[in-house]
Formats: sequence, C-alpha cells, structure tokens
Amino acid sequence: MAVVSIAKPEAGLPTCRACAIDPGADDGAARWRIDQIWGDGVGILGGPPKCAKSWFGLDMAVSLASSTPLLGQFAVHDPGPTLIYLAEDALPQVRSRIDGICKHRHLDISSLDLHVITAPVVRLDQDADQKRLSTTVECIRPKLLLLDPLVRLHRLDENSSQDISALLGFLRELQRRCDVAIVVVHHMRKAVRSQLGQALRGSGDLHAWNDHGAYLTRTGPGGNCIRLTLEHRAAPSIEPIELRLASHPDGSATHLEVVGPASDHNNGDDGDPAPGAPSLHDRVLAVLKRASCPMSRSQLRQTLRINNNRLGEAIDSLQKQGRIRRDDSGLSATT
Repeated sequence: MAVVSIAKPEAGLPTCRACAIDPGADDGAARWRIDQIWGDGVGILGGPPKCAKSWFGLDMAVSLASSTPLLGQFAVHDPGPTLIYLAEDALPQVRSRIDGICKHRHLDISSLDLHVITAPVVRLDQDADQKRLSTTVECIRPKLLLLDPLVRLHRLDENSSQDISALLGFLRELQRRCDVAIVVVHHMRKAVRSQLGQALRGSGDLHAWNDHGAYLTRTGPGGNCIRLTLEHRAAPSIEPIELRLASHPDGSATHLEVVGPASDHNNGDDGDPAPGAPSLHDRVLAVLKRASCPMSRSQLRQTLRINNNRLGEAIDSLQKQGRIRRDDSGLSATT
C-alpha cells in the first residue's frame, strides 16, 4: 500500500476535507447583501463618465445603512454600517447627495449608520494608506465599503497587470479578513463591448477580479436613459433594467429610480423601435427558432438589422439564461 506523505504544519499549507468547510448561512447559495445586485465579495461599479455611478454607489450605501430597498425594489439581506470615500466630491456635495436620497426615502440622516472618509487624499498603492484604511474598516466593521473612483486612489499604471493586481490583492484580502463587501467605482472606455466588464479601462485583471459587476451606460435618444447591467461570478444575472435620475417637483431629493426593464432603443442601426415592438431578446430567439440550422452572428445581425454591440449583449444574456447555445456550427435556440 502506498504511503501518503503529509507535510509538517510548519512546512505546508493548511488543508481540510471539502465536507468540513462551513457552507455559510445560505447553505452554499449566493450570499446577497442586496438582493440580486451585490453579494459579500468585491467588484466594480463601472461606466463612462456622467452615468450616475456615484449616485448608484450612494444608493447602495444608504440601503445597507438604513435597511431599505435599493432603488425601492431590491431588498437588503445583511444591513449594517457602511463606509464611503468619494474622492472627486467636496464634503458638502457628498452631504447634499446623501440628504437627497434620505429625503426621498423619508429617512432621518442623523439616524443613518453611514460613515464618510474625510481625508483629502487616500493612496492605496502606499503602505501607510493601506494600513489607515484597514484600521478604519476594522474599527467601523462596515457591511459595505464604497471607493469612488479608482483612478483617484493610486498613481499606478492601470494598464500594468503587475501594478494593478497588487492593489486589487490588498482589497481582496481586506474584504475576506473584515467580511466587508467592496464596491470600486471605475471608468469604462468609450468603445463599449458586448461584455461590458471587458470595456473597463486598464488591465484585464480588473474584470477578472470581480465577484460582482454593475455597469451603467447611457442609452436612448440623446442618451437620456441609464441602463444597469449586472454580472456575477457565482449567480445568474437579472435582465438589464432602465433607470433615471429624478427629483421632487421643487428640484430636491435627487435620486435614482427604476423606469422598468431595459428598452431596446437600438433595434436597428438607425432609429427607434415602434411602440409595442418585441424586445431584442425575443426577436433573437424568434429568428433562431425559425432557422433550420445554426446561424452565425453575422447572419443573425443581417437578419435583425441590429447594432453589433447590442446584439452581443443579447447573445451573452441569452446564453447565461440557457436559452441559446453556441458551438462551432453557430448559434441556435435551446427551446
């Protein structure tokens, strides 16, 4: 019988059998902090400039700190204190934004367990500031840490995998050690790809690092609508939804609100869909179900006369749902 060599504790890494791992409170299911939006891991809130990324991040922080639903719809499962750092906003502006969200939700800001880092500069590529942030998180024990935006938190080369991976490694270690969900706001390139996480500016390590991704993009005539697209490492993603930045009639209480499922504002390369037209997802499925054999992406695009980026988004979404499949022969419907 072969003899199994076991490393001495001081020489080897600690191990245990798979059955001995604590599955957690949800017995292996996704552990949501905010239902279907964000779990207990790390991730990026991305989008081009002026897409309400900071508003969305603050809405998450207020939701967890107050135990009220995100955007009025997505339940909070693990409420508690939250910690935010908005590097590009003056403190009075941060207060004004939080005041507006609280007014909309009928919350008293003085009862809100939301903490704001007031340091003028935080550089997470420097050991001293990493230690300061770690100490702050250990003291407050927040359920969520919002860092906005990444570009103001370091002086590294974002295109260098070696440089950026060290910073991301620090945040991952902080998340695990302190059980804090971390949301990092980051910019996307103007050339948006079908998988939005791949459009994040800088190294591909940023997208690979994500447990959760929330991407905001402008859509519709004049870019007046905001589309929220979600991506999770270990859970299915809901369909994209459409948001808008709204205020009370007197201009106060500015907040994000859900308009509804994301509209297909670019069914064709030009113009808008007719009222009541089927969604792009439904149109893709209908074409593939009618086809006598698998279709290539270019054939599908020619048939639908659809913008290539939008078609890519629909294909990726339908694949994740298991409604279409892709192989060497092309795309086909599964049902």
